[in-house]
Amino acid sequence: MAWRSSLSRSVKEIRFLFCQSSPASGPAREFVKKNYGDIKTHNPALPILIRECSGVEPQLWARYDMGVERCVHLDGLTEAQIDKKLEELAKQGAHKAK
Repeated sequence: MAWRSSLSRSVKEIRFLFCQSSPASGPAREFVKKNYGDIKTHNPALPILIRECSGVEPQLWARYDMGVERCVHLDGLTEAQIDKKLEELAKQGAHKAK
């Protein structure tokens, strides 16, 4: 998980959207609970936004330079798969920065 240390170099903002109570959002909620502290420790200046909305489908958004945003739908994914999706979004940002 060394990529987490360089997350703020490739991504300008991360947003998690999920429902507070739906089973579909459960893995996303757990991922945030378990990983927020580690990600924030390695990237203290990176805005990590948590948005809860009743009935919303779980999503992960990454904002890059020039206002470009990418979204990944998290419905049906495990915590490990969510971690992999975040890593993929970070790598996309690293490629854009070059």
